[in-house]
Amino acid sequence: MPEQNKHHCVTLGLAPSFGFGDRIGLATPGHVEAMKRAGGSIEPIFPQQSIREMTRTKRTATQVMCDAMNGAISSGWTGRIGADADHLKTPDDVNVTAEAGFTFFTLDPSGEVDQKADDYSEAQVKEKFEQVKNSAPWYDSYVGKSLQLSTGTKIDLTEEVCMRAAVKYGAAIQKALSLADHIRNVHEKLLREYEIELSVDETDQPTTLAEHYIIADQCLKGEMKLVSLAPRFIGELEKGVDYKGDVDALESSLNDHAAIAELLGPYKLSLHSGSDKISMYPALARATKGRFHVKTAGTSYLEALRVVARHDEALFRSIVRFGRERYDTDKATYHVSATNAEVPDESDLNVTKLEQVYLERWCDVPQGKGFTEPGRQILHCTFGSTLTDADLGPAIRSVLESHPDTYKEVLADHFARHLEALNEY
Repeated sequence: MPEQNKHHCVTLGLAPSFGFGDRIGLATPGHVEAMKRAGGSIEPIFPQQSIREMTRTKRTATQVMCDAMNGAISSGWTGRIGADADHLKTPDDVNVTAEAGFTFFTLDPSGEVDQKADDYSEAQVKEKFEQVKNSAPWYDSYVGKSLQLSTGTKIDLTEEVCMRAAVKYGAAIQKALSLADHIRNVHEKLLREYEIELSVDETDQPTTLAEHYIIADQCLKGEMKLVSLAPRFIGELEKGVDYKGDVDALESSLNDHAAIAELLGPYKLSLHSGSDKISMYPALARATKGRFHVKTAGTSYLEALRVVARHDEALFRSIVRFGRERYDTDKATYHVSATNAEVPDESDLNVTKLEQVYLERWCDVPQGKGFTEPGRQILHCTFGSTLTDADLGPAIRSVLESHPDTYKEVLADHFARHLEALNEY
C-alpha cells in the first residue's frame, strides 16, 4: 500500500472508513475537526462526490479532489486519506475520476437491476428468466446449494431463488464486472493502487442473503478488487433523516450480511445514504466488528445552510422558498417521503423555528424512530438547483467564506456524533 503524502490519496483496505461528501468545496476543515474530536480508528475519505453530484453542482473531479486535499492539508491532517469516485456508471466516469487521483471506485449498476423482481409470481420469474438467462451464466452452479452461516442462518439456493436473483441482478453483475475490468486496465497504465465498492443499494427492495452471496461470489470470481459491498438493507434509508425501521431486526439482518462478507471476502459492508442514521450506527459497527464503510453526502450542504440561517436570515428564507418551489421536480432521483404540505411555509416561522423545522437533526425519541423534520429532506433534494442558481449559489458561498469558524464548528459537532456512534464496537 502506498504511503500517504500531502499530494496523494491511498487505498484504505479493510479499515473502518467514513466518507465525507462536500458539494461546495469548503467543508473539509470541519470534517477534519470532527475526526480529531471523535478519535477512534475510523479512516477518512475527504474527497468524495458522485458524477451525478458533480453534474448538478458544475464541479469537476479535479476540483473536488483539490478542494478536499487542500482543506485537509491546511487543517493539519497528517493521517491517511481515501478518495471516493462515487456512483460510477460508465467507462468515461472511471476515466475522469482516475485521472484526478481517486482511489476508491464505487460502481453503480442500479440501472441494470430489475426493480420489480421481488413482485413477480413464480411463473413470471420463470418467464423472465428465459429472457435474461444469457446474462446469468452462473445460474447452474448455484442451484441446489445450501449455506450455513456462522450466525446459524441457513441459505437455500433453490431454483426459484436463483432464477429471481438472475432476473433481478444478472445484468447488473455483468455491468459491474465490465466496469471493474476497465478500472483494472486504467490503473495498470497509471501504476496506481485502487479498490472497488459495489453499490446495489439504490433499489426499492432489499437485497436478500442469497442475492448478496451470489453477487459477491460472482464479483470475486471475476477478479474484481472488491473491498466493500453496499446491499439494500431492510427498513427505509431516506435522505437527511434517521433510519426508519426496527433497529433490532436490522441488527439481526446485518449480522447475517456480515457473515457472508466474512465467508467470501472478507470485505466491508457499506452503508449509503448514511447521513444522520445515528440510531443504526452501533448495530452496523457491532455486526461488522468494525469492518464497515459509511457514506455521507448531502448533510454537509445542509449544515452549510445552518450557517446561512444564523448569519443571513433573509438569504435562508429565500433558499427555503426556492427549495419548496423546486422540490417536487428535484426529488425524482431520491428516495424520500417528505411533502411540502407537511412543512409550514417560511413566512409563518421566526428564524429560530425556521432553522428547527428545516434543518433539525436530533430527536429525543426511542431508538430507531428518530425521524428528523421533513423540511430537511426538502432542502437536501434541491441542493443542485440552489447551488447553481445565479444568485443563491454565490450568496451561500459568500456567507461560508465570511464565517468559516461557524461552518467548521457546526460540521465538527454534527460529524463527531456520527463517528462516536460508529466507534461502539
